Amino acid sequence: MKPIHLLGVIPFLGILGGIFIANRVTPYVLGMPFNLFWLVMWVVLISAIMAVIYHLDPANREEHSS
Repeated sequence: MKPIHLLGVIPFLGILGGIFIANRVTPYVLGMPFNLFWLVMWVVLISAIMAVIYHLDPANREEHSS
């Protein structure tokens, strides 16, 4: 399996697998319950991970022939 495919699995594990670990309300982070903070954090991280995947994907590399 290519590293680019492994990067695509990380968001899946973070959102769906991590919610069982982060299933708490009491520690408030930035004014949000911890489980809500966990989900918001992963939405931001998914955007960053998808940007990295986009830049690493050889299909998105364009030859400048001008």
